[in-house]
Amino acid sequence: MGYISELRKKVGHAPLMAPAALAYAVITGASSGIGAEFAKQLAAHGYNLILVARRKERLIKTARYLSKKFKVKCTVLVKDLSKREECESLFEEIKDYDIEVFINNAGFGVFGAFADTALDSEMDMISVNVSAVHILTKKMVKYFGDKNKGYLLNVASSAGLLPAGPYMSAYYATKAYVVSLTKGIAEELREENKNVYVGALCPGPVETEFNSVAGVSFGSKGISAKECAKTAVDSMFKRKKIIVPGRILKLGTYAAKFVPESLLLKFVSKFKKVKNRG
Repeated sequence: MGYISELRKKVGHAPLMAPAALAYAVITGASSGIGAEFAKQLAAHGYNLILVARRKERLIKTARYLSKKFKVKCTVLVKDLSKREECESLFEEIKDYDIEVFINNAGFGVFGAFADTALDSEMDMISVNVSAVHILTKKMVKYFGDKNKGYLLNVASSAGLLPAGPYMSAYYATKAYVVSLTKGIAEELREENKNVYVGALCPGPVETEFNSVAGVSFGSKGISAKECAKTAVDSMFKRKKIIVPGRILKLGTYAAKFVPESLLLKFVSKFKKVKNRG
């Protein structure tokens, strides 16, 4: 726990404590990509884990690896978070654990001209990227508020910091919702003087299964899922509200504020292209 001890000296808010012996971190979308890397990072910090996703075999494999490597407890919950009832049942199953960290990581994208993309796919995306995040954020803000401690990180995207995203219009809109929701809640908690952290991770392209699922590639190489998760966890414990991993992306999102919207939208449009499926 040397990292925790050093970090406690740097944080000016309430003292950052090492996780209690029975403290848990919950990660949705934990079967691969950034979610699996979040699990590794938090296990390394001494947290027991509750891993949530739809793919049971992958979850079990990840849980066995982490349990053996880091000597932590791993609980697997198979949930389809596109369904409200499964979001509700997830909270009911975890609420009696001593949860210190909750990461809303589950999500996916849909690529294509808005007139051509499948409505069913987009509605499923909205259910996972918006509705599930909203439900679980509400539940966990109340849970952490009652305890007056805890960390809630919503995984958004740098897409949520931009005015719009041609050819991924609905996806960009979902992530803008997550960023706006997170900022509003964080201010409410600040005004109430609550010792509860709420923040949003806003990465650019990350080398995960996201691109193949969405059927898109980007004009620049993404960062690794490991780098993204490490930056996110470090920044979360420093209580940074909006986390943008990568120096170049930080500069880009800052510079975008000064670019005329018409030019920015043209750039965003050209930055994406259909992934070669052949």
